[in-house]
Order: sequence, then structure tokens, then C-alpha cells
Amino acid sequence: MKKLGLIINPIAGMGGKVGLKGTDGPAILARALEMGATSHAPERAAEALEKLLDIKEEIQILTFPGDMGERVAKQKGFSPTILLKGVISGKNTTCEDTIFAAKELLKQKVDLLLFAGGDGTARDICESVGSQLAVLGIPSGVKIHSAVFGCSPQQAGEVAQLYLKGQSTQKKLAEVMDIDEDLFRSGVVTAKLYGYLNIPFERRRVQRLKAGSPASEEAVHQAIADHIIHNEMDADTLYIIGPGTTTRAVMSALNLDYSLLGVDCVCNKRLVGKDLSEEALLKLCAQHKKVKLLITPIGGQGFLLGRGNQQISPRVLHFVSRDDLFVLCTPAKLCSLEGSPLLIDTGDTPINQKFSGYIHLITGYKEYVVYKVR
Repeated sequence: MKKLGLIINPIAGMGGKVGLKGTDGPAILARALEMGATSHAPERAAEALEKLLDIKEEIQILTFPGDMGERVAKQKGFSPTILLKGVISGKNTTCEDTIFAAKELLKQKVDLLLFAGGDGTARDICESVGSQLAVLGIPSGVKIHSAVFGCSPQQAGEVAQLYLKGQSTQKKLAEVMDIDEDLFRSGVVTAKLYGYLNIPFERRRVQRLKAGSPASEEAVHQAIADHIIHNEMDADTLYIIGPGTTTRAVMSALNLDYSLLGVDCVCNKRLVGKDLSEEALLKLCAQHKKVKLLITPIGGQGFLLGRGNQQISPRVLHFVSRDDLFVLCTPAKLCSLEGSPLLIDTGDTPINQKFSGYIHLITGYKEYVVYKVR
């Protein structure tokens, strides 16, 4: 019988929808809770575990009390072994709990460590086990720059099943990256390599490392911005502007203040909201008859929604039609995908399907590419 270690960081991703760009540290967590943030890592873990039900009798899940794994595993019908009872409470967990839990799973010699969290959680796992265990992340955080996660919770579960059944034995050392959240909230991205995790690898199911934008793309950004302003912007329409250097070029061309890594809104070429939370976006959407969305893929990974822009939630996306989604993508960013499809992982299957299929990418002034979204 195979041993599957499960760690859930219950606070991962809580800062996303409220616009805090992460939940590292007790002060930010407290602020997120004050703003109405809720935990979604457990439900993301549940989606991954769904894919393991077929081999339920062939695996033993080793996990930790309460929200760190026990509750979700039992809800999905597993009979997990609970480790460190009385040592870890399972509520209000810290990075120390994650580190301690991962070290325990290393002692237990699990065949695979599956964790739900973001880059901060990946750092803690990396610190604890290095490359000594096979590890795979269920994407649940705000910042997911690292290359150690499944493209979605479901695909993380699929990779875990294939690996545990011995149908996929390929592994690779994948980068664990993280950024300084305080600088990130000020619009400065400083990503750092913290180490490597040994992950089961399936090219179509495991996400890539996030790639940055070279300075040489500034002229292309300007061309895309000019196209949007002169050809796509209608009167009395709310434009939701997602994070990224490509979308920010539109704000710069309009001479408007903006948040590089947040979500802003424009109507009649005037700023009507800056660095908005999910709730603030919902209020603005309700006030306008027409809502359009401008976003750009994450370089190297290809995610359109569900990574770094969780404020643009499924509830917000109900206001946006498929025809009113504008994807801004430079040719260099497109090349970085190496033909892999663009990805959507909002946590809402109907919304994911609504925007999937083939769409037009705006790659320059009146220049388009038809590309697949999955």
C-alpha cells in the first residue's frame, strides 16, 4: 500500500480576493480576516482528493489534525492516519506547523507528499524535505511563481494518482520561487530562488515557472495599449484592468494612476477604482450596464485567471461575456509558452468553461493571434 502525505495550509490564498496579494505573516492574516477573507485551500485540496477516490483502497493517507488535512480527507471518504495529535492544533496554523508536519512525513517515508498552498508553503516544504521526497503542490495561494504545482487542483490529483499507481515515474527537480510580499504590495516584484523540490512530472498537468517581461517589450506594450484605447474602448463601459506590465501600459497611455500588481477600473477613460478587492469590483460591476475585462497571461505559465488576480473572482466574471474578454499578450510572452495552451483555474467549472476554447489575443496594434484556452 502506498503512503500519501497530505498537508493543507488553511490560510493560503486568503489575501487574494480582498486584494492583499498574499497572507504571509500574522498581521496580514489578521487584516485579511477583518476584510472578510475566507479560506479556500481546503476546498482546493478536496478537488485534488476527488481524483484519488479510484485508488482509495490502495493508498494510506497520512495527514494532520483539523484543517491541516484531517477534516477534508474524512469528508472525501478516506480513513486517514492523523499524525502529531496534540502537537498541531489544525487551526490558526503557522509556517512552523507546516515545517514540522513536512519533517514528520519525511520520517514516515511517504511515497508522495501532496500539499495545498502557495509559494510560501512551498518554501516551508522545501526547507523541511529538500529533494528527499516526491512532492507536488495543489495550487491554493495568491502567489504561485514556483514550478512545483499542478496546473489545477484536479490535475494535481491526476498526477498524484498516476504516480502512486506507478503509471508515471518521471520526476524532475523543480524551482521553488517566492517574492517579498511587502515590496510586492508596493508594486515591486523581487522573485528569489529558494531551492528545488523533486516533483512527479507530467508536462501538460504541471505548471511552469513564471517568466518576467524583458525591457525590450516596452514598445510592444505601447502598441497594444494604443490599440485598446483607439479601437476597443467604448463610452459608459466599465473596464476591469488586471495586473501585469502589459495591461499597465494601457493605464500609462491614459495618464492614469494605477497599481501594477492590483486590479483597477476605468470608465470613460477615467480611473474609478484602484487596487480593488472582489467586493469593490462587484459593487462597480453592479453600477454599470456593460463590463469588459483586460488581462494578460502570466509569462511562462500561461494562466489567465486564478493566479495573482483572484479579485477577479467567478462572481465578478458573471458580469463579463466571452466577447468582452480582451487578452493582451506580447509575441515574446506567447513564445515563452512553447505552444502550451493558456490556462484558467478560477475554482468554478462553469466559469472556466465559459472562457475556454479558442480566443483572439491582442499582440500589437490591430494585430491578433487565435490561441487555445484550457
